[in-house]
Amino acid sequence: MIGILNYGMGNIGSVSNMLRYIGCQSVIIEDVNQLKNIDKLILPGVGRFDTAMKKIKELSGMVDTLNFLALDKKIPILGVCLGMQILTDFSEEGEVDGLGWINGKTCKFPPFQEIKVPHMGWNTTKPLIKNALTEGLTENERYYFVHSYYVKVHEESSRMMTSNHGIDFDSGIVNKNGNIYGLQFHPEKSHKFGMQIFKNFVSL
Repeated sequence: MIGILNYGMGNIGSVSNMLRYIGCQSVIIEDVNQLKNIDKLILPGVGRFDTAMKKIKELSGMVDTLNFLALDKKIPILGVCLGMQILTDFSEEGEVDGLGWINGKTCKFPPFQEIKVPHMGWNTTKPLIKNALTEGLTENERYYFVHSYYVKVHEESSRMMTSNHGIDFDSGIVNKNGNIYGLQFHPEKSHKFGMQIFKNFVSL
């Protein structure tokens, strides 16, 4: 069973609908006891980094249990958009530490003269690592982005995909154990290309 963590930060319905469309059952996780019955977890999210982490910490026992599932039990975990950013150590957006499962930081886009921020709309990715999540993907796929901050990982081995919006940034990341993934774009809004990623995640 795939769990979708509900910490009040956005696109839960869209993720659930996409999973249902590809024939996969999911459950919305709203308290720590529900985590006992899942074998995969998705962290969705749209909004502010600090707000997301504070809401997760307000759920009793949630951080400790998430750490156990991610780092000890090593279940497959997928962070989407803000859900990817909170996988890192911290964000320039605020002062609250992230989950720290993937060494890196979340940075604010610099000001551009002719490029708009937030980065909003369709863009391509460049796959750097071949793994179970990127199986069947090429550089021709287009995904939907909405973000004003981007992730910069510290280790080259964690850079799964890159994209460009004025600067190159990490649009897909993975931890060294290969069970925790992050995507800056919204696969649930990216039609057939995002659908393939969810199919890959379900098959892990």
